[in-house]
Amino acid sequence: MGVITYDNEITSSIPPTKMFKAFILDSDNLIPKVLPQAIKNVEILEGDGGVGTVKFITFGEGSQYKSVKHRVDGIDEANCTYSYSIIEGDVLEAGDLEKISYHVKIEPAADGGSVCKTKSTYHTKGIKEITEEKIKEGKEKAHAMFKAIEGYLHANPHAYN
Repeated sequence: MGVITYDNEITSSIPPTKMFKAFILDSDNLIPKVLPQAIKNVEILEGDGGVGTVKFITFGEGSQYKSVKHRVDGIDEANCTYSYSIIEGDVLEAGDLEKISYHVKIEPAADGGSVCKTKSTYHTKGIKEITEEKIKEGKEKAHAMFKAIEGYLHANPHAYN
């Protein structure tokens, strides 16, 4: 098995705790509302939302993929961190991937906003390469989702206080 890791940072004018509540804690409800073309539905298959929870995510019409299973690996509200893995679905079946793991940390920024730091780890079957194009595509999708949530929070300033 090979392992390929990359980091990504996205800045926001929204404070970290508010962004964590919206982007992480309520993402199952909020993202299908804000970006229905990206994610159509999220269903909990097992668990209560905490560590070990397995979710079935159905992508929207605008996605090249149909669905994935997502497992919550860690969550720390006090430190605004969240870890999860894609463990099943056509995202993995489309290539030579065993799983994709993510670690998200939303930190305070000097201007009162936040910085979302994400580490993505691709676990490949055998010795495979993940193209720069695929990495760039993943970063762009994450950026669009984050900015859509930020836009929602600006339009609804009393949400997630």
